[in-house]
Amino acid sequence: MAKPAVSRDAFRGFFALYAAKAHHDHQDDGEHRLLQLFASSKDIPDYLLELWTYRTQLLDPEIVGNMITPRTRQIADGSAHYNHASDFLHALLRDLDQKPH
Repeated sequence: MAKPAVSRDAFRGFFALYAAKAHHDHQDDGEHRLLQLFASSKDIPDYLLELWTYRTQLLDPEIVGNMITPRTRQIADGSAHYNHASDFLHALLRDLDQKPH
């Protein structure tokens, strides 16, 4: 299978970055939840990364960031919970279905 354009390591880095921000903001529970997603992101299936790449490749990065940031804040503040990084990615893909581009 071809390597997806958006790498698994990119998602791992994303969760690590937001976990560091939660730590800085003294959101210990949020940091813990984001680190759990960081750990599980090593197991995101290739097909899901490929789907994410396909669905977002023509979007402006600002649009993608505007989708990701609120969901990540919800994880940090406890108003959203995901058992696995794949669940988070599925939620983002559902968001894409809802938003006009």
